[in-house]
Amino acid sequence: MGIRFIYGRAGSGKSTFCLEQIKKKLSNNNGNKLIIIVPEQYTFQREKDLLRVVGEEALLRSEVISFKRMARKVFDECGGRVHRIIKDEGKNMLIYKLLQEKGEDLSYFNRISKQQGFIDIISKTITEFKKYNISKEILLEGVEKTEDIDLKDKLLDLANIFEEYNSRIENKVIDGDDELTILSKKLRGCNIYEGAEIWIDEFTTFTPQQMDIINELSKTAKIINITLCMSNSSNKEEDVTDIFNAIKNTEKRIVKMMEENNIGYLEPIDLNKGVPYRFRNSKELAHLEEHFFTYPFKIYNGENSNIRLYKANNSYDEIDTIAKDIIRLVRDKNFRYKDIAVICRNINDYEKITSVIFTQYGIPYFLDKKIQVLSNPIVILIMSAIEILTKNWSYESIFKYLKSGLINMEREYIDKLENYVLENGIKGYKWTTEDVNNGFFNRENDISQEELEIKEIMEYIREPLMGFHNKIKGNKRVKDICTAVFEFLLELKVFEKIEDWIKDFEAESLEIKIKEYEQVPKIIMEVLDQAVEVMGEDKVSPKEFYKILNAGFESKEIGVIPVALDQVNIGDIARVKGREVKALYIIGVNDGILPSATKEEGIISDRDRDLLREMDIELAATTKARAFEEQYMVYTALTISSKYMMITYPMADFEGKSLRPSIIIPRLKRVMKPLKEESELFNYFNRDKYSKITTPTPTFNELVLALRKQVDNENIEEYWQEVYKWFLTREGFVEKTKNIFDGINYTNLENEVSREKLISLYKNNYGNLRFDVSRLEQYASCPFSYFVKYGLKARDRKIYEFSAPDLGSFMHEILDNFTTRVKNENISWSELNREKCRVIVDELVDKKLKEDVNSILNSSNRYKYFTNRFKRVITKSVSVISEQIKRGQFEVFSNEFSFGDVGSGEPIKLDLPSGERVYLTGRIDRIDTLIMNGVTYLRVVDYKSSAKKFDLAELFAGIQMQLLVYIDALIRNSKYILETGAVPGAILYFRIDDPILKGESILDEEKLKEEILKSLKMEGLLLKDAEVVRAMDNDMSSFSLVIPAKFNKNGEFDKTSSVATEEEFNLLREYVNIKMIELCTDMLSGNIKIQPIKYKDRDNCEFCDYSSICQFDTSIQDNNYNLIFKKSDDEIWSKIRKCVKGDCVEDDNEMD
Repeated sequence: MGIRFIYGRAGSGKSTFCLEQIKKKLSNNNGNKLIIIVPEQYTFQREKDLLRVVGEEALLRSEVISFKRMARKVFDECGGRVHRIIKDEGKNMLIYKLLQEKGEDLSYFNRISKQQGFIDIISKTITEFKKYNISKEILLEGVEKTEDIDLKDKLLDLANIFEEYNSRIENKVIDGDDELTILSKKLRGCNIYEGAEIWIDEFTTFTPQQMDIINELSKTAKIINITLCMSNSSNKEEDVTDIFNAIKNTEKRIVKMMEENNIGYLEPIDLNKGVPYRFRNSKELAHLEEHFFTYPFKIYNGENSNIRLYKANNSYDEIDTIAKDIIRLVRDKNFRYKDIAVICRNINDYEKITSVIFTQYGIPYFLDKKIQVLSNPIVILIMSAIEILTKNWSYESIFKYLKSGLINMEREYIDKLENYVLENGIKGYKWTTEDVNNGFFNRENDISQEELEIKEIMEYIREPLMGFHNKIKGNKRVKDICTAVFEFLLELKVFEKIEDWIKDFEAESLEIKIKEYEQVPKIIMEVLDQAVEVMGEDKVSPKEFYKILNAGFESKEIGVIPVALDQVNIGDIARVKGREVKALYIIGVNDGILPSATKEEGIISDRDRDLLREMDIELAATTKARAFEEQYMVYTALTISSKYMMITYPMADFEGKSLRPSIIIPRLKRVMKPLKEESELFNYFNRDKYSKITTPTPTFNELVLALRKQVDNENIEEYWQEVYKWFLTREGFVEKTKNIFDGINYTNLENEVSREKLISLYKNNYGNLRFDVSRLEQYASCPFSYFVKYGLKARDRKIYEFSAPDLGSFMHEILDNFTTRVKNENISWSELNREKCRVIVDELVDKKLKEDVNSILNSSNRYKYFTNRFKRVITKSVSVISEQIKRGQFEVFSNEFSFGDVGSGEPIKLDLPSGERVYLTGRIDRIDTLIMNGVTYLRVVDYKSSAKKFDLAELFAGIQMQLLVYIDALIRNSKYILETGAVPGAILYFRIDDPILKGESILDEEKLKEEILKSLKMEGLLLKDAEVVRAMDNDMSSFSLVIPAKFNKNGEFDKTSSVATEEEFNLLREYVNIKMIELCTDMLSGNIKIQPIKYKDRDNCEFCDYSSICQFDTSIQDNNYNLIFKKSDDEIWSKIRKCVKGDCVEDDNEMD
């Protein structure tokens, strides 16, 4: 009896040697058990290897197991496990409950005990304690020995959590992490491995639990062979930089154990002789294995055809290049897909893109990655059904539930309901009342057919959920809630639905999906059973149960095995290691990825671990030690393949952020001198001209690109004509091929719509062409956007919310009502102060909300808070308005004055050259008048929710005409409206706001008032008349706090003043009429160009609701902005004068 080491570097044939020994032993037929122990993830592959090398005889006496499997086998044959195993999900659920109840008693972890992720940290810490044979007593011993206060508090908390956890599972269940401890004890009185010959392979290190098992096995087994991936045992010195250092430490620990327990040391076997067997056909790979980590290293100067290095532009380029190369190997080099593997350190980042590209190339692959059960539809259904109760039937929880795919309802009805719920804000009591009709549909005679349909859908959804909620609401036993969950799944026939899905997957040959969904129902039941097992009698609320269940599902993963033999294996380095790989692709070789730069120390820091080690308390390695061990992971990756290897790294991630290459890359270039770093540019000049011919789908895509170049008069390879002909006869590609040139010549530009059709679209119910002035500005901003909105009448999905336009309308209405009330009650603006304004505003807002009971502002405390904010903003605004009016001589003539509405002024009439008459309507927020020297001056004020200034360039382009149109209409109709003639005084914008003032010093009341006035100063265009301007601000000296005017020392207007003479005002009035006729004529002629305006920071596409319809893209031919270049006001005035004289230039927006 004894232990024998088998030394051998990567590729030396250690695993093969073990299998050959077993084959030889079987031929001796001495009856001894022959056991191979490997890590859990290698068991499947090693069983395949055993059958391949030994044949069916291997099934008679030999066996491949992991330590976990050994435990189950021993327990089954010799007894030892009297309770059920608590799995990770049960463990996490129990830890959550424990921390909820005992978290307040902790000293060090008190604050973070309720934080997300802490459950997992504690779970991993408990697992570490068990693997390293750490007990509560050992932790308390550390508390006594250490002088570090933080470590003392940590250990005390952990000791208490550990003790509480163990006491809660005692005599109920067994922690899975205790299985190996129980196994080592059970082996002492069990002769199951008496005389067995054992080979332990693929381990880098052993936990104390595993060491105890090896110790016990050595007492009964005939021999234990342990493979060690290292040169030999001659160098005993400690060297943390040595890639084999961790393995050498493992060897030392085993030797120490052998000495302490009188275990025989058998003569070792050294397989490190000559070129490693794996690399016998590749000098390059053999050299890399031997010299990559040696210092000084030996440079390889021979021929290189087996190692490639590729610098990709991004991850897509990286995977696409690899897919092409895999096709090349299989097609031209006689490789099988099963001979090829793709490995990386960050499999999650590459999962989706690899799946898409490999499927496109027709490459069969197996993604060796476990699937999170939390993303499975059944789990989503269960969690959302509970969440509906805990979140008061919120929109998110209901539609997460409905869209799980497991509710027996057509998607069309779910979409209809979703639109209705979003539009009307249905939640809470509107779902849960005994009769849905009383909850929301509370009208008797005017329910539409659509609402009746919605009501039926709601009741259908509500019934099973209400039944389920009645069973779990309040505080119920975990056992009863789990039963209710199971009954709920049965009621919805979820398991039958899953069976139907599996049949659909079978019809489509989706083997991975079949394996996944076959496991899910069992996993669901396991999690529920575990919850009952560990806390079945405990009473919890639905909210607590949701968190408990979430903790359970969070730790549960679905594992699948390969469903075919001939496929490319994609996975993490550790999972691919141990398989026979002839061609290897190492992807994502970037800085911080490979080698990994993990710096997470956990709740037990590196310093803590060092202090504990000084007290002979051994735990897992520190991050520093793991960083050196990561070098061994790099060594493992570089030595997996036997014939061919390609290393790739992207220069940018999926978001376009730059990435740096790993330290592996420059090292590789130095060791392998003939190695050329390839890239897209390098390959363009050095590629095989047929490299773009791979499999049908990607080749078709390349064909499209080639024909695109041909259309653009670029040279292409002659063979593309033959490829085109081939696709014309290829099933599944005939129609696509015929449509290639349609796609190449595609344009998103729309043809003009017929005049008759447009006129019919734009006419109102009375047969008139009636437009709002602001609509013409929208047409000028982008004809196509206007057509979609007002011609096609496209509408956004209505959502029950208070949007920016809603806020604007709300504030406009309150301001209008305020001014009307001031006028009706004969309140002088000079009498108004802030308090009076506040009282009136509060009354007006409260009255409006009382009248509109269904207003969203009445729907929740959150919106009531917003209402109070709106009151403050409006109060501040009317206070400022009153102050602005008090400071001047202009008086309010009218508010919300409308053109073209019933009971208001006549619409503005435009007679077009084509003979049509257009009626323009609009609404003026406020009209002020001043009678001075027998002349009536008009001031038009427009309320805005954001800052706006007068811009002559925007007016010239037709996107800021509104106030000029209004003042022109007022002047033209002044004798009818004002009963006298009038001239323009000003057009102004007032911003509704409650500004935040910034300053370093505390301001007195008067200064504060001035700052507020300055912040909310009106902007616009004033009549260039000093007397009229001063009449707008009696307190004005050199500059005004209420209007955009300033005088210089000579009493003349400063250049910063926004002013125009009466002649210029009249010029603008004439111009906007010309511009409106031009826009209306253009609109009705059928022009629906996709031509958004771009000016300064204004980009009409940025917030356009219809950009997904037009797909405007400047990279597409003829997709151009209507650019407004910044010109001087003098230039624009000159152009306006020309237009008014009938000499408008077509390309006015070009740069001079």
